Amino acid sequence: MPQKRTAFFISDRTGITAEMLGHSLITQFEMVDFSEVTMPFIDSVEKAEAAVAKINARGASDGARPLIFSSLVNPDVSAVVARANALFLDCFETYIRPMEKELAVSASHAVGRSHSAQNFENYHHRIEAVNYSLGHDDGASTRELKEADVILVGVSRCGKTPTCLYLAMQFGIRAANYPLIPEDFANRQLPGQVKNLRDRLYGLTIKPERLQQIRNERRPNSTYATLSNCEFEVREAEAMMRRENIPFLDATSKSVEELATTIVHEGKLVRRIY
Repeated sequence: MPQKRTAFFISDRTGITAEMLGHSLITQFEMVDFSEVTMPFIDSVEKAEAAVAKINARGASDGARPLIFSSLVNPDVSAVVARANALFLDCFETYIRPMEKELAVSASHAVGRSHSAQNFENYHHRIEAVNYSLGHDDGASTRELKEADVILVGVSRCGKTPTCLYLAMQFGIRAANYPLIPEDFANRQLPGQVKNLRDRLYGLTIKPERLQQIRNERRPNSTYATLSNCEFEVREAEAMMRRENIPFLDATSKSVEELATTIVHEGKLVRRIY
């Protein structure tokens, strides 16, 4: 039976940094069943003391010490949380001290630098990219398609929309997507709206069996969701992408993160935010 433990991600801001690093680390311990708890905006000693009380209570309930992944910057707040009956892992301190020594300068120890609206250029790129992707989802608009950094093509429900939004949110990339439909396969050519933008096209495909499952949740017992139709559309879409020399990925067993990162790398796209 797997060991049960609680992992707390604590931050004086959103907690995204602590979550990302902490979650990546605990996934390496497959024999432990972790319950993950995020505690954002712990930016005062009073809030830190309240957090410690909750952490200690969970530890007593679990019968095992929790793990704390902290991206707290304020040393007074951090010192309070470090006194909890838990394994305290400081995500910043582990790296900041060696970097200060190597660079021979002190870090600013400023709160909220990683994910903040104060970096107006980064924030602008993110919002602009998200708005662009939402406005050019599933062929909803073909206006300004020439402004896209990448246009994802593929059959309906193969993962184009979440991948576009991830590209926008994480990389600040203007990603549009355009569906390939049976009419396109009958014509044996790309839709006119994207035909002259071939250098910006990137394809997604998916195993027919998985596509059927996804479509059946959306439109149960429809022709759209039958296995035979899914097999036909996937086969024709892949044939078109090969014919048109469009690179494509199989999204069946890849995460959105993997898809987006591969597209950025292979497409040599310029990342606008970090």
